[in-house]
Amino acid sequence: MSPVFTSAIFGPDGMPDRDDAQIFPYWSFTKTALAITALSLAEDGVLDIDTPVLDVTLRQLLTHTAGMPDYFTLPAYRQAVAHDEDPWPRERLIRDTLAQGRLFAPGAGWSYSNLGYLLAREAIETASGQSFATLFSTRIAKRLGLHTARLAETRDQFAAVHWPQAHHYHPGWVYHGCLIGTAADAARLLHGLFTGKLLSPSSLTQMMVTHPLGGALPGRPWTACGYAMGLMSGRMGAAGRGIGHSGGGPFSVNAVYHFPDLDTPATVASFTTGPHEGIAEHACVNAAIAP
Repeated sequence: MSPVFTSAIFGPDGMPDRDDAQIFPYWSFTKTALAITALSLAEDGVLDIDTPVLDVTLRQLLTHTAGMPDYFTLPAYRQAVAHDEDPWPRERLIRDTLAQGRLFAPGAGWSYSNLGYLLAREAIETASGQSFATLFSTRIAKRLGLHTARLAETRDQFAAVHWPQAHHYHPGWVYHGCLIGTAADAARLLHGLFTGKLLSPSSLTQMMVTHPLGGALPGRPWTACGYAMGLMSGRMGAAGRGIGHSGGGPFSVNAVYHFPDLDTPATVASFTTGPHEGIAEHACVNAAIAP
């Protein structure tokens, strides 16, 4: 089995049990940061997550209930990534993705959409007049003392990632943005959310409203699945509730989860090679329930 690099944070002190220097791609855990940023801006009156963006709301984009298709289903997209091409222009990406057709009327269903999060990022940047990189730095990283976590936007920036396969990958293929950083900083980020350092209690309550999606998944620790706002939320067997996000790219996967039902609530981040998110998720559960 591929090695798993894990960082866990236990209790209210926010101290990791390890703080390795390796830099990893956060992949779709970036969605959690985008949702936090949107709610933080809403608290300051900068935006309203229920104001329409085109014909959907920012809330619907952030909860995958807008009916948007996903660009990962495009064979040409996957081939271009495999051939190490430069990312497509935004206009082509949106045109080709929307050509697949809307999946349902806004608010009438649920379907995971990376395109939806690209549109959410753009709405956040337009409303604030700032880039997501700047918003992440000021509203999340500096507040929590994240010294390594940052948005990677070029091949050179992404070359800091631990795995050799990353040295030629262009993070622009993750159109909503791809954060990179240590496992410890990923865990610190989620731990900071659940210890009240990033959002007010009412905003966190909003973020936690969960759309139930079913039961157990083969090869993964989930026994009940759902999606909140930038958060996968359900139950993971003996660990009880698991709230966070998994992610994956061409050469690695990750899982970053908070386990509030344990005697000592834990926040754990796991990163490993390969295509199977279940490996990283199981590593999170095992670290959380380890004596």
